[in-house]
Amino acid sequence: MSTVPMSVHDAIAARRDVRAEFSGEVVADDVLERILTAAHRAPSVGNTQPWDFVIVRNEDTLRRFAAHVAQCRADFAASLPADRAETFDPIRVEGIVPSGTGIVVTYDESRGGDHVLGRATVRDTGLLSVALAIENLWLAGVAEGIGVGWVSFYDEEFLRDLIGAVDVRPVAWLCVGPVTEFQEVPDLERFGWRPRRALSEAIHHERWGRQG
Repeated sequence: MSTVPMSVHDAIAARRDVRAEFSGEVVADDVLERILTAAHRAPSVGNTQPWDFVIVRNEDTLRRFAAHVAQCRADFAASLPADRAETFDPIRVEGIVPSGTGIVVTYDESRGGDHVLGRATVRDTGLLSVALAIENLWLAGVAEGIGVGWVSFYDEEFLRDLIGAVDVRPVAWLCVGPVTEFQEVPDLERFGWRPRRALSEAIHHERWGRQG
């Protein structure tokens, strides 16, 4: 485990979507197993555990995915108005190759059969279960001094073909690796893309819209 104990509150506060800060080292296998253990301990609807983790370290695969992501980023940048494009320009989405390890988290909607306890009326609970596993992985990474970056510029079918996912849905590609530092301020705030909302703006009392 990490030599410096960290509370869950400290891990939440330190968590960043890492891009430029990967050191170039590859996360050690024992550390990776601890992080995946934390992910696998996440709660899930009907205890279905609908996630799987595809570990990608082949350099050719990393580079192929990085090239695809770069093109998707360029397409997004081209769709922006001039002022937003200027703000977006320094925000990196790279990190796939420098991290040295990609973890593709997948979702199997069929796991648990046709009658999943807790999913009958809210179908998204299965997908939300996968999100809980991702957050566990992320916070465990922070506690170990490992950075995580969630890549979201990709075509889902491309990623499905890349990893050979036939009957499951790839939900996230996570770049995972040691970092030189964790930024004090998240990139999207630091570069002026969007500020963080005050907590008071997000709290409603009894009914939507009753704030303060």
